[in-house]
Amino acid sequence: MKIIGITACVAGIAHTYIAKEKIEKAAISMGDEIKIETQGSIGPENVLTAEDIKKADVVLLATDIGVDKSRFKGKKVVAIPISLVMKSPKGVIKKIHEKMETAL
Repeated sequence: MKIIGITACVAGIAHTYIAKEKIEKAAISMGDEIKIETQGSIGPENVLTAEDIKKADVVLLATDIGVDKSRFKGKKVVAIPISLVMKSPKGVIKKIHEKMETAL
């Protein structure tokens, strides 16, 4: 599965980047392709391209702040608090797999 997403916490410092690393490791360990954009205190990094979005099966928004969702129109979006990724990144990926299977 191709997963793209955004991580963003209130302060835009530690949790934004820790969550990115955790969710990427979890997804890769489960055989998925993943690209995560961070929206931290220094601005967006690893920005998702139009091609990334087009090829994605699902969008994961692990954020505690508002992010612009308009570029994901027509895509399946899973929006969760960043704390869920911090606590159980593999659980988040498993839940995404379950939701995608039931959507088929």
